Amino acid sequence: MSVQEKPATQNGIFTLRSVRRSAVACVLIMSLSLSACTGAGADLPPIPETDTSVYHLGPGDQIRIITFGDQELSGQFRLDPSGTITVPLLGNMHVAGMTAHGLEGTIGDRLKEMNLFKKPSVSVEIMNYRPIFVLGEVARPGEYPYQPGMTMLTAVAVAGGFTYRAVKDKFSVVRAIEGHKTEGVAQRQTSVQPGDVVSVYERTF
Repeated sequence: MSVQEKPATQNGIFTLRSVRRSAVACVLIMSLSLSACTGAGADLPPIPETDTSVYHLGPGDQIRIITFGDQELSGQFRLDPSGTITVPLLGNMHVAGMTAHGLEGTIGDRLKEMNLFKKPSVSVEIMNYRPIFVLGEVARPGEYPYQPGMTMLTAVAVAGGFTYRAVKDKFSVVRAIEGHKTEGVAQRQTSVQPGDVVSVYERTF
């Protein structure tokens, strides 16, 4: 092989290595970009939507019970961490998971069983909902009062808005569904439920 051929061969090897390195670099960049874009919540299912027209009581809710004709059985009560309230004469009642209407019927039945009323008239209304928690890439992470009609986006607004590192279109939500904690992914307009723990992801690129 002549002296003139060696540089051509070396140049050929150099070119091949460059192409290979460039290809590997492109694949790596694409993989990292894809991971960064899809990684947030990629392993979680969508959070199940719940029927907002039917509200189930839970720990932290504050309710008002009015028993017409008996002031002693009327008042405001907060569900403790176990979902229990203590009502005068009736004692401890586990009410988590009940609706307000269902609790009205339960109290009425107890009053009849105890021969305190023949036809009790009971009203239950929700005074304050249990709070929500907004964590992650927001200006003021913490606990906030729930308001009916809240979405993920309004929850973030209440917490001071996104930080510059935030993923702004996907959120992690931990929600109690039928007594079990469930984690899933939510979108900007997904409804927030009382007790939800909303986490705003951090961008990785």
